[in-house]
Amino acid sequence: MQSLKIAAAGDIHATVDHGPQLRESFERAAADADVIMLAGDLTADGEPAEAEVLADICRPLDVPVFAVLGNHDYHLEQHDEIAETLRRAGVRVLIREAAVCEVNGIELGVVGTKGFVGGFAGSSIPDFGEPLLRKVYAETTEEARAIGRGLRRVSHCPLRIVLLHYAPILDTLEGEPPGIHAFLGSSRLANPIQEYRPDVVLHGHAHAGSFEGRIGDVPVYNVAVHVTQRDFYVFDLEVVARGHTEVEVEGIAGN
Repeated sequence: MQSLKIAAAGDIHATVDHGPQLRESFERAAADADVIMLAGDLTADGEPAEAEVLADICRPLDVPVFAVLGNHDYHLEQHDEIAETLRRAGVRVLIREAAVCEVNGIELGVVGTKGFVGGFAGSSIPDFGEPLLRKVYAETTEEARAIGRGLRRVSHCPLRIVLLHYAPILDTLEGEPPGIHAFLGSSRLANPIQEYRPDVVLHGHAHAGSFEGRIGDVPVYNVAVHVTQRDFYVFDLEVVARGHTEVEVEGIAGN
């Protein structure tokens, strides 16, 4: 039986003064896990200098690091520089992209994008009316399409993970005020997940949300550090070949 340990965290909000604490937690995560995944809001204020702190920490790590950007990383419209800073340090920043890498003899497919807002059944933004609202709808459409494209690209991988910032379901928003659900994610992100059925979905953003939900039989985890109450949550993913690949997910004590 093959297995991978994934150390996941969202909303770490790195600052220029955050370095020593972050370095210690990342070093522990790299020692505990085979892969690190960061579910957006990598920086506190969208400053490239904050990304440089994180880049310096990730550069010497000997495990793959995957990341998506979050709304904080877009705040100053310097998200491209943030992404490039991290990529130069070896972090695989995914923006409407998919990546495949071999870890412990397992071909791992990661589909990564930030997702976007729009709401859920009963309270969602329609593709109608004012142009600005229709642009919001269109942005979420492109994010959902990217998830679908990515999952088709990694369909051959025995282990497939979708990494987002915004939530694709209401379950992991439980605890957040219903009035802001439309700003925390969109059910339209769940459509390609339901169609292509990856093994695990990870997201952040909802600081007062809940840890676990499902899209059909696909487990979804909100790994925002405010929810997990630890620096990283480590998942033990067991890949079992029984005519098709199944993944057993067990959260174990993290940092």
